[in-house]
Amino acid sequence: MTQHTREIFDQVMIQNYIPADFIPVRGKGCRIWDQSGKEYIDFTSGIAVNSLGHCPDEVVEVLQRQGQILWHSSNWFTSEPTLALASKLVEKTFADRVMFVNSGAEANEAALKLARRYAVDRFGYQKSKIISFKQSFHGRTFFTVSVGGQAKYSDGFGPKPADIIHLPFNDLDAVKAVIDDQTCAVIVEPIQGESGVIPANSDFLLGLRELCSQHNVLLIFDEVQTGVGRTGYFYAYMKYGVVPDILTSAKALGNGFPIGAMLTTDTIAKSFAPGVHGTTFGGNPLACAVASKVIDIISQPTFLDNVKQISARLVEALEKINQQYQLFKDIRGEGLLIGAELVEKYQGQASEFVKKAADNGLMILVAGPNVLRFAPALNITEQELALGIARLADSLRC
Repeated sequence: MTQHTREIFDQVMIQNYIPADFIPVRGKGCRIWDQSGKEYIDFTSGIAVNSLGHCPDEVVEVLQRQGQILWHSSNWFTSEPTLALASKLVEKTFADRVMFVNSGAEANEAALKLARRYAVDRFGYQKSKIISFKQSFHGRTFFTVSVGGQAKYSDGFGPKPADIIHLPFNDLDAVKAVIDDQTCAVIVEPIQGESGVIPANSDFLLGLRELCSQHNVLLIFDEVQTGVGRTGYFYAYMKYGVVPDILTSAKALGNGFPIGAMLTTDTIAKSFAPGVHGTTFGGNPLACAVASKVIDIISQPTFLDNVKQISARLVEALEKINQQYQLFKDIRGEGLLIGAELVEKYQGQASEFVKKAADNGLMILVAGPNVLRFAPALNITEQELALGIARLADSLRC
């Protein structure tokens, strides 16, 4: 039998990723085992995806049951799991309508296209400007990577879509200076995840809502990473009390099974008439059955309260480690999306700390070159959390 080693990646895969030296082969809860049988505590949850951990029994049961009934039937038809999931999302959020896709990038692509189309339908082609924020991340399609505020991801592919403006995050005055009647949308992450786990200020989001309403601009919340319990709220907008016009969701929605969703109101949804936008696999019965079970579990108030409690313990543990080693100049975030920014002495070395952690049996993330990112499963046990923290402390000893 062929042993599929890490070296084979370098031989047969396109080199747009640099995966870790070890290959995970099995996971349960917050634990991963590699090809050699080494155990790791997983503080990444697949980049904030496996919010119920690896292979949770309740979700596996749904996956197996639906897998024996109906996987895919195309959007010439609907399905019972699709309708059940959409109904639950409408019941639990501000939205009246849902569209399912396969990823966060596709959800944001759909949201941006809908905002442009709605503006054309209501006000004309001149209303096309999109305001985004520097260091934001909204996906890897050409439209979403252009709207995202990181040139390193969007440069080098030829002419970009026009009428996109990038402003400083958390700077409401900058938005006031450019928003006008030709602006169709403002898109914002409640917490900028990929650029350093930087939360939005409440006043900033409240101000965006007011400006958007004033200028007939749609406010889009990108909750691909913050949604479905990650912040200790079902969606982060609920913490701020700021209701968007469009919300995007993915990652944790399927606990690792690919699914994304765009949520909006009746009025705005009308601009996606039949044939205007579509997807082959989006909303398939298998994905929707899994996601329906995931939100049944995560949306429970007791579950979300527990996320907040675990978050407090994680932050407290990071602060204690920092008192000992003086590595972090800031620890920030919400719920179980926490970033620890390295002090000047260790700037640019976040990836090195990730490698040290892996050597010690702990999986963590970066959020840029200077920030360690922690996003464990939302139902991580006390034992797993304590063991992971102990391994982290060993890894950070310089």
